[in-house]
Amino acid sequence: MAKFLRKKPVKISFPGAASLLVITMLIAQVLGFLRTKLINSNFVLEGPQSTDVYFAAFKIPDFFFYVLAAGVLSVVLIPVLSERLEKGNRRSVWSLSNSIMNLMALITFGIGVFILLFANQLVGVVMSNPEPEQAANAAAILRLIAFNPFFFTISGILTSTQQVFGRFFFFAITPVIYNVCILVSAVVFSTVGENSGGPGGLGLVGLGVGGLIGGLMQMIVAFAGVSGLGYHWKPQITFKSHDFRRILKQLPARSVDQGVDSVNSIVETNRANKLGEGFVSSYENAFVLHTAPILLIGSSISTAAFPKLTERLAQGRTDLFRKEFINILRLLMWIGIPVMVIAFFCRGYLARIIYTRGAPDIALILGFLSVAIFFRIIFTLFTRYFYAYKDSTTPLIISVFAIALNIILVFTLAREEAYGAAGLAIAQSIVSGTEVLVLGYVMYTRDKKLFKKDLLEYCIRLISVSGFTMVAAFVMVQILPLQIDDVGFFVLGTKLGTIAFITVAVHVAVSYMFGFKEAEGALKKAKKIIYRPIKIG
Repeated sequence: MAKFLRKKPVKISFPGAASLLVITMLIAQVLGFLRTKLINSNFVLEGPQSTDVYFAAFKIPDFFFYVLAAGVLSVVLIPVLSERLEKGNRRSVWSLSNSIMNLMALITFGIGVFILLFANQLVGVVMSNPEPEQAANAAAILRLIAFNPFFFTISGILTSTQQVFGRFFFFAITPVIYNVCILVSAVVFSTVGENSGGPGGLGLVGLGVGGLIGGLMQMIVAFAGVSGLGYHWKPQITFKSHDFRRILKQLPARSVDQGVDSVNSIVETNRANKLGEGFVSSYENAFVLHTAPILLIGSSISTAAFPKLTERLAQGRTDLFRKEFINILRLLMWIGIPVMVIAFFCRGYLARIIYTRGAPDIALILGFLSVAIFFRIIFTLFTRYFYAYKDSTTPLIISVFAIALNIILVFTLAREEAYGAAGLAIAQSIVSGTEVLVLGYVMYTRDKKLFKKDLLEYCIRLISVSGFTMVAAFVMVQILPLQIDDVGFFVLGTKLGTIAFITVAVHVAVSYMFGFKEAEGALKKAKKIIYRPIKIG
Protein backbone atom coordinates (compact mmCIF):
# COMPACT_ATOMS: atom_id res chain seq x y z
CA MET A 1 0.00 0.00 0.00
CA ALA A 2 2.81 2.44 0.86
CA LYS A 3 4.44 1.81 -2.48
CA PHE A 4 1.16 2.46 -4.25
CA LEU A 5 0.60 5.72 -2.42
CA ARG A 6 4.03 6.99 -3.39
CA LYS A 7 3.54 6.08 -7.02
CA LYS A 8 2.77 9.08 -9.22
CA PRO A 9 -0.55 8.68 -11.06
CA VAL A 10 -0.46 8.36 -14.83
CA LYS A 11 -2.92 10.94 -16.11
CA ILE A 12 -4.72 10.84 -19.40
CA SER A 13 -3.98 13.79 -21.72
CA PHE A 14 -6.54 16.50 -22.47
CA PRO A 15 -7.15 15.25 -26.06
CA GLY A 16 -7.44 11.71 -24.75
CA ALA A 17 -9.83 12.68 -21.95
CA ALA A 18 -11.89 14.87 -24.29
CA SER A 19 -12.10 12.09 -26.89
CA LEU A 20 -13.14 9.56 -24.26
CA LEU A 21 -15.80 11.87 -22.84
CA VAL A 22 -17.11 12.85 -26.28
CA ILE A 23 -17.41 9.20 -27.36
CA THR A 24 -19.08 8.01 -24.17
CA MET A 25 -21.22 11.14 -23.99
CA LEU A 26 -22.25 10.50 -27.60
CA ILE A 27 -23.34 6.99 -26.62
CA ALA A 28 -25.21 8.41 -23.62
CA GLN A 29 -26.91 11.05 -25.76
CA VAL A 30 -27.87 8.54 -28.45
CA LEU A 31 -29.37 6.36 -25.74
CA GLY A 32 -31.07 9.39 -24.19
CA PHE A 33 -32.44 10.33 -27.60
CA LEU A 34 -33.64 6.76 -28.12
CA ARG A 35 -35.10 6.76 -24.61
CA THR A 36 -37.18 9.86 -25.32
CA LYS A 37 -38.22 8.49 -28.72
CA LEU A 38 -39.35 5.19 -27.20
CA ILE A 39 -41.26 7.01 -24.46
CA ASN A 40 -43.00 9.07 -27.14
CA SER A 41 -43.78 5.92 -29.14
CA ASN A 42 -44.86 3.72 -26.22
CA PHE A 43 -46.91 6.23 -24.22
CA VAL A 44 -49.65 8.65 -25.19
CA LEU A 45 -49.56 12.43 -25.19
CA GLU A 46 -52.85 12.95 -23.34
CA GLY A 47 -54.81 11.31 -20.53
CA PRO A 48 -53.74 9.55 -17.30
CA GLN A 49 -50.78 7.87 -19.06
CA SER A 50 -49.63 11.16 -20.63
CA THR A 51 -45.90 11.67 -21.06
CA ASP A 52 -46.47 15.08 -19.44
CA VAL A 53 -46.75 13.18 -16.14
CA TYR A 54 -43.39 11.46 -16.64
CA PHE A 55 -41.49 14.64 -17.50
CA ALA A 56 -43.09 16.58 -14.64
CA ALA A 57 -42.45 13.90 -11.97
CA PHE A 58 -38.70 13.77 -12.65
CA LYS A 59 -38.33 17.52 -12.05
CA ILE A 60 -38.61 17.23 -8.25
CA PRO A 61 -35.72 14.80 -7.56
CA ASP A 62 -33.59 16.71 -10.07
CA PHE A 63 -34.28 19.92 -8.16
CA PHE A 64 -33.17 18.48 -4.82
CA PHE A 65 -30.08 16.86 -6.33
CA TYR A 66 -28.92 20.09 -7.96
CA VAL A 67 -29.65 22.22 -4.92
CA LEU A 68 -28.08 19.95 -2.33
CA ALA A 69 -25.41 17.87 -4.03
CA ALA A 70 -24.54 18.93 -7.57
CA GLY A 71 -22.81 22.04 -6.28
CA VAL A 72 -20.19 19.96 -4.48
CA LEU A 73 -19.32 17.94 -7.57
CA SER A 74 -16.44 18.61 -9.97
CA VAL A 75 -16.31 22.41 -9.95
CA VAL A 76 -16.07 22.80 -6.14
CA LEU A 77 -14.49 19.49 -5.16
CA ILE A 78 -11.95 18.99 -7.96
CA PRO A 79 -9.89 22.21 -7.44
CA VAL A 80 -9.30 21.43 -3.76
CA LEU A 81 -8.53 17.76 -4.44
CA SER A 82 -6.17 18.77 -7.27
CA GLU A 83 -4.21 20.97 -4.84
CA ARG A 84 -3.79 18.04 -2.46
CA LEU A 85 -2.71 15.69 -5.23
CA GLU A 86 -0.27 18.29 -6.58
CA LYS A 87 1.41 18.22 -3.16
CA GLY A 88 1.72 14.44 -3.45
CA ASN A 89 -0.75 13.69 -0.66
CA ARG A 90 -2.92 11.00 -2.25
CA ARG A 91 -4.22 9.57 1.02
CA SER A 92 -5.69 12.93 2.03
CA VAL A 93 -7.48 13.21 -1.32
CA TRP A 94 -9.62 10.20 -0.52
CA SER A 95 -10.00 11.20 3.13
CA LEU A 96 -11.51 14.56 2.11
CA SER A 97 -13.65 13.02 -0.63
CA ASN A 98 -14.93 10.37 1.78
CA SER A 99 -15.96 13.01 4.34
CA ILE A 100 -17.81 15.10 1.77
CA MET A 101 -19.56 12.01 0.42
CA ASN A 102 -20.70 10.89 3.88
CA LEU A 103 -22.12 14.31 4.74
CA MET A 104 -23.95 14.74 1.44
CA ALA A 105 -25.22 11.15 1.55
CA LEU A 106 -26.85 11.77 4.93
CA ILE A 107 -28.54 14.94 3.66
CA THR A 108 -29.81 13.43 0.39
CA PHE A 109 -31.04 10.30 2.14
CA GLY A 110 -33.15 12.53 4.38
CA ILE A 111 -34.49 14.30 1.29
CA GLY A 112 -35.42 10.91 -0.16
CA VAL A 113 -37.55 10.22 2.91
CA PHE A 114 -39.13 13.69 2.56
CA ILE A 115 -40.05 13.07 -1.10
CA LEU A 116 -41.45 9.67 -0.18
CA LEU A 117 -43.76 11.17 2.44
CA PHE A 118 -44.90 14.31 0.58
CA ALA A 119 -44.99 13.13 -3.04
CA ASN A 120 -48.63 14.19 -3.57
CA GLN A 121 -48.00 17.75 -2.44
CA LEU A 122 -44.79 18.05 -4.50
CA VAL A 123 -46.60 16.99 -7.68
CA GLY A 124 -48.90 19.98 -7.27
CA VAL A 125 -45.90 22.31 -7.42
CA VAL A 126 -44.98 21.14 -10.94
CA MET A 127 -48.39 20.43 -12.46
CA SER A 128 -51.29 22.88 -12.37
CA ASN A 129 -54.61 21.18 -11.54
CA PRO A 130 -53.81 17.72 -12.96
CA GLU A 131 -56.52 15.09 -13.38
CA PRO A 132 -56.77 12.76 -10.33
CA GLU A 133 -55.31 9.78 -12.23
CA GLN A 134 -52.49 11.92 -13.63
CA ALA A 135 -51.66 13.18 -10.14
CA ALA A 136 -51.69 9.63 -8.76
CA ASN A 137 -49.36 8.37 -11.51
CA ALA A 138 -46.99 11.31 -11.05
CA ALA A 139 -46.88 10.71 -7.27
CA ALA A 140 -46.20 6.99 -7.80
CA ILE A 141 -43.28 7.75 -10.15
CA LEU A 142 -41.96 10.34 -7.71
CA ARG A 143 -41.95 7.86 -4.83
CA LEU A 144 -40.04 5.31 -6.93
CA ILE A 145 -37.27 7.77 -7.75
CA ALA A 146 -37.28 9.50 -4.36
CA PHE A 147 -33.79 8.26 -3.48
CA ASN A 148 -32.18 9.01 -6.84
CA PRO A 149 -30.56 12.20 -5.43
CA PHE A 150 -28.86 9.92 -2.87
CA PHE A 151 -27.58 7.54 -5.58
CA PHE A 152 -26.50 10.39 -7.88
CA THR A 153 -24.64 12.16 -5.06
CA ILE A 154 -22.53 9.16 -4.14
CA SER A 155 -21.74 8.27 -7.76
CA GLY A 156 -21.03 11.91 -8.60
CA ILE A 157 -18.52 12.45 -5.79
CA LEU A 158 -16.75 9.15 -6.51
CA THR A 159 -16.41 9.83 -10.25
CA SER A 160 -15.38 13.46 -9.68
CA THR A 161 -12.56 12.27 -7.43
CA GLN A 162 -11.55 9.73 -10.06
CA GLN A 163 -11.10 12.59 -12.53
CA VAL A 164 -8.42 14.09 -10.27
CA PHE A 165 -6.46 10.87 -10.70
CA GLY A 166 -6.94 11.04 -14.47
CA ARG A 167 -9.65 8.35 -14.64
CA PHE A 168 -12.58 9.59 -16.75
CA PHE A 169 -14.16 6.36 -17.99
CA PHE A 170 -16.53 5.70 -15.09
CA PHE A 171 -17.60 9.35 -14.98
CA ALA A 172 -18.49 9.05 -18.64
CA ILE A 173 -20.17 5.63 -18.51
CA THR A 174 -22.61 6.24 -15.62
CA PRO A 175 -25.11 8.28 -17.70
CA VAL A 176 -25.10 5.46 -20.25
CA ILE A 177 -26.12 2.96 -17.56
CA TYR A 178 -28.93 5.22 -16.36
CA ASN A 179 -30.31 5.78 -19.85
CA VAL A 180 -30.26 2.06 -20.66
CA CYS A 181 -32.37 1.28 -17.57
CA ILE A 182 -35.06 3.83 -18.43
CA LEU A 183 -34.94 2.80 -22.09
CA VAL A 184 -35.65 -0.82 -21.18
CA SER A 185 -38.49 0.21 -18.85
CA ALA A 186 -40.08 2.25 -21.67
CA VAL A 187 -40.32 -0.91 -23.78
CA VAL A 188 -41.36 -3.24 -20.95
CA PHE A 189 -44.11 -1.02 -19.53
CA SER A 190 -45.43 0.43 -22.81
CA THR A 191 -49.11 1.49 -22.86
CA VAL A 192 -49.23 1.29 -26.67
CA GLY A 193 -49.62 -2.09 -28.36
CA GLU A 194 -51.03 -5.50 -27.59
CA ASN A 195 -49.35 -6.02 -24.21
CA SER A 196 -49.97 -2.52 -22.93
CA GLY A 197 -49.16 -1.83 -19.31
CA GLY A 198 -46.30 -4.29 -19.00
CA PRO A 199 -45.74 -6.47 -15.93
CA GLY A 200 -48.26 -5.77 -13.21
CA GLY A 201 -50.10 -3.25 -15.41
CA LEU A 202 -47.84 -0.44 -14.18
CA GLY A 203 -47.85 1.42 -17.49
CA LEU A 204 -46.30 4.87 -17.25
CA VAL A 205 -45.43 4.29 -13.58
CA GLY A 206 -43.01 1.62 -14.80
CA LEU A 207 -40.71 4.40 -15.98
CA GLY A 208 -40.18 5.17 -12.30
CA VAL A 209 -39.00 1.59 -11.82
CA GLY A 210 -36.48 2.14 -14.62
CA GLY A 211 -35.33 5.37 -12.99
CA LEU A 212 -34.88 3.66 -9.61
CA ILE A 213 -32.85 0.76 -11.06
CA GLY A 214 -30.83 3.21 -13.19
CA GLY A 215 -29.89 5.35 -10.20
CA LEU A 216 -28.87 2.30 -8.15
CA MET A 217 -26.79 0.84 -11.01
CA GLN A 218 -25.10 4.20 -11.57
CA MET A 219 -23.90 4.20 -7.95
CA ILE A 220 -22.65 0.60 -8.18
CA VAL A 221 -20.68 1.35 -11.36
CA ALA A 222 -19.13 4.43 -9.72
CA PHE A 223 -17.91 2.29 -6.83
CA ALA A 224 -16.33 -0.09 -9.35
CA GLY A 225 -14.33 2.86 -10.71
CA VAL A 226 -12.34 3.39 -7.49
CA SER A 227 -10.64 0.01 -7.84
CA GLY A 228 -6.87 0.40 -7.77
CA LEU A 229 -6.95 3.98 -6.49
CA GLY A 230 -6.47 3.16 -2.82
CA TYR A 231 -9.96 4.10 -1.61
CA HIS A 232 -11.50 2.53 1.50
CA TRP A 233 -14.79 3.82 2.81
CA LYS A 234 -14.77 5.05 6.41
CA PRO A 235 -17.80 6.12 8.49
CA GLN A 236 -16.38 9.50 9.44
CA ILE A 237 -16.71 13.21 8.62
CA THR A 238 -13.63 15.35 9.25
CA PHE A 239 -15.25 18.62 10.30
CA LYS A 240 -11.90 19.87 11.64
CA SER A 241 -10.26 19.71 8.20
CA HIS A 242 -9.47 23.15 6.76
CA ASP A 243 -10.20 22.02 3.18
CA PHE A 244 -13.45 20.37 4.28
CA ARG A 245 -14.66 23.66 5.76
CA ARG A 246 -13.41 25.51 2.69
CA ILE A 247 -15.56 23.32 0.42
CA LEU A 248 -18.58 23.81 2.66
CA LYS A 249 -18.12 27.58 2.48
CA GLN A 250 -18.15 27.47 -1.32
CA LEU A 251 -21.03 25.02 -1.47
CA PRO A 252 -23.99 27.31 -0.64
CA ALA A 253 -23.30 29.69 -3.50
CA ARG A 254 -22.82 26.86 -5.97
CA SER A 255 -25.89 25.01 -4.66
CA VAL A 256 -28.10 28.08 -4.98
CA ASP A 257 -26.67 28.61 -8.47
CA GLN A 258 -27.72 25.09 -9.47
CA GLY A 259 -30.97 25.42 -7.56
CA VAL A 260 -32.19 28.52 -9.37
CA ASP A 261 -31.70 26.66 -12.66
CA SER A 262 -33.91 23.87 -11.36
CA VAL A 263 -36.48 26.37 -10.11
CA ASN A 264 -36.47 27.86 -13.57
CA SER A 265 -37.07 24.40 -15.08
CA ILE A 266 -40.02 23.82 -12.73
CA VAL A 267 -41.47 27.24 -13.64
CA GLU A 268 -41.15 26.40 -17.36
CA THR A 269 -42.82 23.02 -16.85
CA ASN A 270 -45.66 24.58 -14.87
CA ARG A 271 -46.10 27.28 -17.52
CA ALA A 272 -46.12 24.74 -20.36
CA ASN A 273 -48.70 22.69 -18.46
CA LYS A 274 -50.97 25.74 -18.20
CA LEU A 275 -50.83 26.21 -21.97
CA GLY A 276 -52.58 22.87 -22.44
CA GLU A 277 -52.08 19.12 -22.40
CA GLY A 278 -49.09 17.91 -24.40
CA PHE A 279 -47.07 21.13 -24.29
CA VAL A 280 -44.88 19.86 -21.42
CA SER A 281 -43.87 16.89 -23.57
CA SER A 282 -43.33 19.04 -26.68
CA TYR A 283 -41.07 21.45 -24.82
CA GLU A 284 -39.16 18.64 -23.08
CA ASN A 285 -38.60 16.88 -26.42
CA ALA A 286 -37.21 20.04 -27.98
CA PHE A 287 -35.15 20.69 -24.87
CA VAL A 288 -33.63 17.19 -25.06
CA LEU A 289 -32.63 17.82 -28.69
CA HIS A 290 -31.07 21.17 -27.77
CA THR A 291 -29.29 19.80 -24.68
CA ALA A 292 -27.60 16.89 -26.47
CA PRO A 293 -24.92 18.94 -28.32
CA ILE A 294 -24.35 21.10 -25.22
CA LEU A 295 -23.47 18.04 -23.16
CA LEU A 296 -21.68 16.28 -26.00
CA ILE A 297 -19.45 19.21 -26.94
CA GLY A 298 -19.50 21.86 -24.23
CA SER A 299 -19.64 19.70 -21.11
CA SER A 300 -17.33 16.97 -22.43
CA ILE A 301 -14.56 19.30 -23.54
CA SER A 302 -14.89 21.65 -20.55
CA THR A 303 -14.94 18.72 -18.11
CA ALA A 304 -11.83 17.21 -19.69
CA ALA A 305 -10.03 20.56 -19.56
CA PHE A 306 -11.06 21.58 -16.03
CA PRO A 307 -8.59 19.44 -14.00
CA LYS A 308 -5.71 20.72 -16.15
CA LEU A 309 -6.82 24.34 -15.78
CA THR A 310 -7.03 24.01 -11.99
CA GLU A 311 -3.63 22.34 -12.02
CA ARG A 312 -2.12 25.35 -13.86
CA LEU A 313 -3.43 27.69 -11.18
CA ALA A 314 -2.18 25.37 -8.45
CA GLN A 315 1.27 25.61 -10.10
CA GLY A 316 1.01 29.41 -10.24
CA ARG A 317 1.19 29.38 -14.05
CA THR A 318 -1.55 31.89 -14.90
CA ASP A 319 0.09 32.45 -18.30
CA LEU A 320 -0.44 28.83 -19.29
CA PHE A 321 -3.94 28.96 -17.79
CA ARG A 322 -4.86 31.88 -20.08
CA LYS A 323 -3.35 30.25 -23.14
CA GLU A 324 -5.10 26.91 -22.63
CA PHE A 325 -8.40 28.57 -21.67
CA ILE A 326 -8.47 30.67 -24.87
CA ASN A 327 -7.51 27.68 -27.04
CA ILE A 328 -10.44 25.70 -25.61
CA LEU A 329 -12.77 28.70 -26.04
CA ARG A 330 -11.79 29.02 -29.70
CA LEU A 331 -12.40 25.32 -30.24
CA LEU A 332 -15.84 25.46 -28.61
CA MET A 333 -16.91 28.47 -30.68
CA TRP A 334 -15.61 26.90 -33.88
CA ILE A 335 -17.53 23.66 -33.26
CA GLY A 336 -20.60 25.42 -31.85
CA ILE A 337 -21.35 27.40 -35.03
CA PRO A 338 -22.11 24.45 -37.37
CA VAL A 339 -24.00 22.68 -34.58
CA MET A 340 -26.27 25.72 -34.12
CA VAL A 341 -26.77 26.07 -37.88
CA ILE A 342 -27.64 22.38 -38.36
CA ALA A 343 -30.05 22.45 -35.39
CA PHE A 344 -31.91 25.42 -36.89
CA PHE A 345 -32.16 24.30 -40.50
CA CYS A 346 -32.77 20.64 -39.63
CA ARG A 347 -35.21 21.23 -36.78
CA GLY A 348 -38.05 19.56 -38.68
CA TYR A 349 -36.02 16.42 -39.40
CA LEU A 350 -34.91 16.14 -35.77
CA ALA A 351 -38.43 16.66 -34.45
CA ARG A 352 -39.84 14.03 -36.83
CA ILE A 353 -37.20 11.52 -35.71
CA ILE A 354 -37.82 11.97 -31.99
CA TYR A 355 -41.64 12.13 -32.31
CA THR A 356 -42.86 10.14 -35.32
CA ARG A 357 -46.58 10.86 -34.88
CA GLY A 358 -46.16 14.50 -35.87
CA ALA A 359 -44.01 17.18 -34.31
CA PRO A 360 -44.72 20.75 -35.52
CA ASP A 361 -44.60 22.16 -31.97
CA ILE A 362 -41.27 20.44 -31.25
CA ALA A 363 -39.75 21.78 -34.48
CA LEU A 364 -40.97 25.31 -33.76
CA ILE A 365 -39.57 25.30 -30.22
CA LEU A 366 -36.26 23.77 -31.33
CA GLY A 367 -35.81 26.47 -33.96
CA PHE A 368 -35.81 29.15 -31.27
CA LEU A 369 -33.65 27.03 -28.96
CA SER A 370 -30.93 26.62 -31.59
CA VAL A 371 -29.43 30.01 -30.67
CA ALA A 372 -29.23 28.91 -27.03
CA ILE A 373 -27.17 25.87 -28.09
CA PHE A 374 -24.21 28.02 -29.11
CA PHE A 375 -24.23 30.18 -25.99
CA ARG A 376 -24.74 27.24 -23.61
CA ILE A 377 -21.70 25.50 -25.11
CA ILE A 378 -19.62 28.59 -24.31
CA PHE A 379 -21.28 28.88 -20.90
CA THR A 380 -19.93 25.46 -19.82
CA LEU A 381 -16.37 26.80 -20.12
CA PHE A 382 -16.99 30.32 -18.80
CA THR A 383 -18.37 29.05 -15.49
CA ARG A 384 -15.33 26.81 -15.04
CA TYR A 385 -13.10 29.88 -15.26
CA PHE A 386 -14.59 31.11 -11.99
CA TYR A 387 -14.65 27.68 -10.35
CA ALA A 388 -10.97 27.19 -11.21
CA TYR A 389 -10.33 30.34 -9.17
CA LYS A 390 -12.61 28.87 -6.44
CA ASP A 391 -15.13 31.65 -6.99
CA SER A 392 -18.66 30.26 -6.88
CA THR A 393 -20.27 33.54 -5.78
CA THR A 394 -19.94 35.45 -9.08
CA PRO A 395 -21.62 32.76 -11.22
CA LEU A 396 -24.35 32.58 -8.59
CA ILE A 397 -25.10 36.29 -8.72
CA ILE A 398 -25.17 36.27 -12.52
CA SER A 399 -27.32 33.12 -12.57
CA VAL A 400 -29.86 34.65 -10.19
CA PHE A 401 -30.06 37.68 -12.47
CA ALA A 402 -30.39 35.42 -15.53
CA ILE A 403 -33.11 33.24 -13.99
CA ALA A 404 -35.06 36.29 -12.86
CA LEU A 405 -34.86 37.65 -16.41
CA ASN A 406 -35.93 34.28 -17.79
CA ILE A 407 -38.96 34.02 -15.51
CA ILE A 408 -40.05 37.54 -16.51
CA LEU A 409 -39.66 36.67 -20.19
CA VAL A 410 -41.48 33.35 -19.73
CA PHE A 411 -44.55 35.00 -18.22
CA THR A 412 -44.38 37.68 -20.93
CA LEU A 413 -43.77 35.53 -24.01
CA ALA A 414 -45.18 32.08 -23.12
CA ARG A 415 -48.85 33.07 -23.29
CA GLU A 416 -51.51 31.89 -25.71
CA GLU A 417 -51.95 35.45 -27.02
CA ALA A 418 -48.16 35.81 -27.45
CA TYR A 419 -45.82 32.99 -28.63
CA GLY A 420 -47.24 30.05 -26.69
CA ALA A 421 -44.75 27.28 -25.86
CA ALA A 422 -42.27 28.84 -28.31
CA GLY A 423 -42.03 31.77 -25.88
CA LEU A 424 -40.21 29.45 -23.47
CA ALA A 425 -37.54 28.84 -26.12
CA ILE A 426 -37.25 32.51 -27.05
CA ALA A 427 -36.69 33.35 -23.40
CA GLN A 428 -34.00 30.67 -23.12
CA SER A 429 -32.07 32.01 -26.10
CA ILE A 430 -32.20 35.62 -24.92
CA VAL A 431 -31.10 34.70 -21.41
CA SER A 432 -28.29 32.34 -22.50
CA GLY A 433 -26.75 35.02 -24.69
CA THR A 434 -27.07 37.66 -21.96
CA GLU A 435 -25.52 35.37 -19.35
CA VAL A 436 -22.46 34.59 -21.50
CA LEU A 437 -21.90 38.26 -22.30
CA VAL A 438 -22.10 39.26 -18.62
CA LEU A 439 -19.75 36.46 -17.55
CA GLY A 440 -17.31 37.44 -20.29
CA TYR A 441 -17.37 41.08 -19.22
CA VAL A 442 -16.65 40.16 -15.58
CA MET A 443 -13.77 37.91 -16.68
CA TYR A 444 -12.32 40.78 -18.75
CA THR A 445 -12.51 43.24 -15.84
CA ARG A 446 -10.61 40.78 -13.64
CA ASP A 447 -7.93 39.83 -16.13
CA LYS A 448 -7.24 42.27 -18.95
CA LYS A 449 -4.72 39.84 -20.45
CA LEU A 450 -7.30 37.09 -20.96
CA PHE A 451 -9.17 38.44 -23.99
CA LYS A 452 -6.65 39.88 -26.40
CA LYS A 453 -7.10 41.60 -29.74
CA ASP A 454 -6.43 38.42 -31.70
CA LEU A 455 -9.51 36.79 -30.10
CA LEU A 456 -11.70 39.63 -31.43
CA GLU A 457 -10.16 39.15 -34.87
CA TYR A 458 -10.84 35.43 -34.57
CA CYS A 459 -14.52 36.11 -33.78
CA ILE A 460 -14.86 38.40 -36.81
CA ARG A 461 -13.34 35.77 -39.10
CA LEU A 462 -15.58 33.12 -37.52
CA ILE A 463 -18.67 35.20 -38.33
CA SER A 464 -17.52 35.32 -41.95
CA VAL A 465 -17.10 31.55 -42.02
CA SER A 466 -20.55 31.16 -40.44
CA GLY A 467 -22.13 32.84 -43.46
CA PHE A 468 -20.80 30.11 -45.76
CA THR A 469 -21.91 27.45 -43.27
CA MET A 470 -25.49 28.79 -43.22
CA VAL A 471 -25.65 28.99 -47.02
CA ALA A 472 -24.47 25.39 -47.26
CA ALA A 473 -27.15 24.21 -44.82
CA PHE A 474 -29.87 26.22 -46.58
CA VAL A 475 -28.94 24.84 -50.01
CA MET A 476 -28.84 21.27 -48.74
CA VAL A 477 -32.27 21.60 -47.14
CA GLN A 478 -33.62 22.79 -50.51
CA ILE A 479 -32.02 19.81 -52.25
CA LEU A 480 -33.23 17.30 -49.65
CA PRO A 481 -36.48 18.83 -48.31
CA LEU A 482 -38.56 17.25 -45.56
CA GLN A 483 -41.56 15.59 -47.19
CA ILE A 484 -44.85 14.89 -45.46
CA ASP A 485 -44.40 11.14 -45.95
CA ASP A 486 -40.80 11.08 -44.68
CA VAL A 487 -40.88 8.72 -41.69
CA GLY A 488 -38.52 6.18 -40.21
CA PHE A 489 -35.00 6.56 -38.95
CA PHE A 490 -33.39 5.39 -42.19
CA VAL A 491 -35.14 7.92 -44.45
CA LEU A 492 -34.89 10.85 -42.05
CA GLY A 493 -31.43 9.86 -40.83
CA THR A 494 -30.06 9.65 -44.37
CA LYS A 495 -31.32 13.12 -45.25
CA LEU A 496 -30.24 14.61 -41.94
CA GLY A 497 -26.83 12.94 -42.09
CA THR A 498 -26.20 14.16 -45.65
CA ILE A 499 -27.18 17.74 -44.81
CA ALA A 500 -25.05 17.73 -41.65
CA PHE A 501 -22.04 16.19 -43.41
CA ILE A 502 -22.01 18.71 -46.25
CA THR A 503 -22.58 21.62 -43.84
CA VAL A 504 -19.71 20.57 -41.61
CA ALA A 505 -17.47 19.87 -44.62
CA VAL A 506 -18.07 23.40 -45.95
CA HIS A 507 -17.44 24.85 -42.49
CA VAL A 508 -14.11 23.00 -42.17
CA ALA A 509 -13.02 23.78 -45.74
CA VAL A 510 -13.76 27.51 -45.50
CA SER A 511 -12.18 27.65 -42.03
CA TYR A 512 -9.05 26.04 -43.47
CA MET A 513 -8.89 28.69 -46.21
CA PHE A 514 -9.24 31.38 -43.54
CA GLY A 515 -6.27 29.90 -41.69
CA PHE A 516 -8.09 28.48 -38.65
CA LYS A 517 -5.76 26.20 -36.72
CA GLU A 518 -8.79 24.23 -35.50
CA ALA A 519 -9.59 23.27 -39.10
CA GLU A 520 -5.96 22.41 -39.78
CA GLY A 521 -5.92 20.16 -36.72
CA ALA A 522 -9.18 18.47 -37.72
CA LEU A 523 -7.94 17.78 -41.25
CA LYS A 524 -4.61 16.44 -39.99
CA LYS A 525 -6.45 14.14 -37.59
CA ALA A 526 -8.77 12.93 -40.36
CA LYS A 527 -5.82 12.35 -42.70
CA LYS A 528 -4.00 10.39 -40.01
CA ILE A 529 -7.01 8.14 -39.48
CA ILE A 530 -7.64 7.62 -43.20
CA TYR A 531 -4.04 6.82 -44.10
CA ARG A 532 -3.19 4.85 -40.97
CA PRO A 533 -1.76 1.48 -42.06
CA ILE A 534 -3.49 -1.67 -40.87
CA LYS A 535 -1.24 -4.52 -39.76
CA ILE A 536 -2.35 -7.90 -41.01
CA GLY A 537 -1.08 -10.78 -38.90
